[in-house]
Amino acid sequence: MINFNQSATWQEICSNSSLHDLPFKIESNQQGQLLMTPVKVYHSLFQGKITGLLYSHIEDGEVLVECAVRTRKGTKVADVAWASSQRLEFIQDEAECSVAPEICIEVMSSANTEEEMLDKRKLYCEKGAEEFWICGQKGQFRFFSPDTELPRSLLLPEFPVTIR
Repeated sequence: MINFNQSATWQEICSNSSLHDLPFKIESNQQGQLLMTPVKVYHSLFQGKITGLLYSHIEDGEVLVECAVRTRKGTKVADVAWASSQRLEFIQDEAECSVAPEICIEVMSSANTEEEMLDKRKLYCEKGAEEFWICGQKGQFRFFSPDTELPRSLLLPEFPVTIR
C-alpha cells in the first residue's frame, strides 16, 4: 500500500517508483487520493488515431497525450490534448498544467460516466480549455465549448465526427 499525504504534489506522486509502469490511468481527487482506471486496448488505439488526426489538422502547436491538468478537484489527465505554441511555451516545463491546453479530449471507457465527463469538462474549461471533446467507445465524438454542446469543433471544424 502506498500512502500519500494530502499535501503531496503531482510531481511527488509521479516520481514514486512504486507507481512506474502501472497499466492504469492515474489521477487525483480533491482529497489527494489517487484514482486509477484500467483501460482497454481500444482506448490506446483511439488515443493514437486522435493524435495522428490532430497533427493532420493543425498548423500550430503540439498534441499532448496523457496531459495532467491541475484543477480545483485534484489533477485530472486528459487522454489527448492540443496546445497552441503560445500556450505550450507557458506550460511545457510544468509537472502538471496550470493552464489547460485549448482542446482537452477524453476517450470514454466502461468505467467512465456522463457525470464524470461533465465534471471534467467544467474543470478543464475553468483552467482555460476552449473545447472539450469526448470520444465514445465506438469512435463517435461529441464536442463542447465551455457552455454548450457543439455539432463539431469550432477550433478544428474539419476534424471528423467519427473515427474507426
